[in-house]
Amino acid sequence: MEQANVKERVILGIDPGTAVMGYGLVIEKGPKVELISLGVVKLDKLDDHMLKLQRIFEKTVALIDNYKPDCLAIEAPFYGKNIQVMLKLGRAQGICMAAALSRSIDITEYSPRKIKQSITGNGNATKEQVAAMLQTLLSFSETPDFLDATDGLAVAVCHSFQKINTKATKSGKSKKTYSGWETFIKDNATRIVKPAGK
Repeated sequence: MEQANVKERVILGIDPGTAVMGYGLVIEKGPKVELISLGVVKLDKLDDHMLKLQRIFEKTVALIDNYKPDCLAIEAPFYGKNIQVMLKLGRAQGICMAAALSRSIDITEYSPRKIKQSITGNGNATKEQVAAMLQTLLSFSETPDFLDATDGLAVAVCHSFQKINTKATKSGKSKKTYSGWETFIKDNATRIVKPAGK
């Protein structure tokens, strides 16, 4: 009877970028997480920014149509000093999200620190440390050409770990997740102290 309740879920993880976009796909089978695929989309040969965005959109839609993921987990742009770089990364992320929305896929975003913390236990881990831990967790030995591929995979695994840690909802349906205070407050209502008179 227990076996019938084991649901499979495919997660697409994307590390958006305008030079290289990394992606990874995993499948959850109950508590197990297995690697499906990982790779990169090289965009550095395209000079026009709009062409890069078009390629990101097309590749994301192709990944969704090919692998039929249940959800998209995406890395949120980090805060940096270069406004132009941040703007371009934000556009790349937005295009990936638009591609997922065009196929009615649930989207969750994670900060780079949260992803590293989830995979290695250290929010300041290097890309190499994240890649090494993923190779151990998912039992693959091939080294991808770019660490962007394992960065994309890390986002997918991070999303899977959140599900494992918080468990599925009682109805057995996958729960749409949001990062932020609202989710924290809802999940930790007993820990919230309300000021007197409120």
